[in-house]
Amino acid sequence: MNIITVNNLTKSYLVQKREQGIKGTFQSLFNRKHEKITAVSNINFQIEKGEIVGYLGPNGAGKSTTIKMLSGILSPTNGNIDVNGLSPFSNRKEHSLNIGVVFGQRTQLWWDIPVSESLNLMRHMYKIPKSDYLKRLEVFNEFLDLNQFINVPVRQLSLGQRMRADLCAALLHQPEVLFLDEPTIGLDVVVKDNIRTFIQQINENLNTTVILTTHDMSDIEKLCNRVIVIDQGSKVYDGTVKELKKTYGSEELIIVETENKIKDYNYLFSPGILYVEQQNNTLFITYNKSKISSSVILKILMNKEEILDFTIKETEIDEVIRRMYIKSLNPISAGGAMNE
Repeated sequence: MNIITVNNLTKSYLVQKREQGIKGTFQSLFNRKHEKITAVSNINFQIEKGEIVGYLGPNGAGKSTTIKMLSGILSPTNGNIDVNGLSPFSNRKEHSLNIGVVFGQRTQLWWDIPVSESLNLMRHMYKIPKSDYLKRLEVFNEFLDLNQFINVPVRQLSLGQRMRADLCAALLHQPEVLFLDEPTIGLDVVVKDNIRTFIQQINENLNTTVILTTHDMSDIEKLCNRVIVIDQGSKVYDGTVKELKKTYGSEELIIVETENKIKDYNYLFSPGILYVEQQNNTLFITYNKSKISSSVILKILMNKEEILDFTIKETEIDEVIRRMYIKSLNPISAGGAMNE
């Protein structure tokens, strides 16, 4: 069952166009010109209840603008949004009761009071029974270790502590949909891992639908089965992470340690082998796995060399996304490069 349906979603802005120089600035005071900037253009997608979907794109692609429209902060220029039967902007009050939102660089907590007081104020705002509130805090504390800073004013929290507190605030009323905009930005590895585990648990235990924008590809690989990729305001991919890597991540690296340094490894070059580099007794072989397999490469090597060890590294998801952007900007040259 779809909990989010987006049809032909478009958001445009009129931006004042300023001429260069003192003369141009003076003219702009009396003869203002505007240009139309389209941040999001005719995007369509549906998201089922309980999905965790990554919403990806380069800076300026329109990710945050889309999230703001889905959460009801911005109204669309054109198109329709249905989130759990409601129009986010037209039904903002009812919609806010069904969603949670976390923006990585902004907090929804009160700056000068302790986290506990902020959360208690939200309990009254959402009319949460005290017994339910205390049970939820226990769960939050189990995964996010709230007790170590719950009585500290928000302004004194580290970024990692604030993000954990913001997640609690967004989930306190058990929303059906959670929007996360860069939730792990600037955090250390341990805090990131704790937050990812918490999101997974909330999704599994409460069937919460999660829409996640991030530049951290580890978030995507560990949390999402499906990704939607946009570039310059338009959707360029909607599918599984596995299929994305299969389509755009055909390059792999095999690292082979040999007993002796190879004097001449030109015999390795065959269709599918892209690059070969040697450092002492270690070979780094980059190949197109759609044209040649790692087992074939190893067989060729074993016929001539004594192999001590080998490691195969798949292409990281961030590299996959980078290749997709290149191909979307220049499909002919990018496609040629990928098939070499």
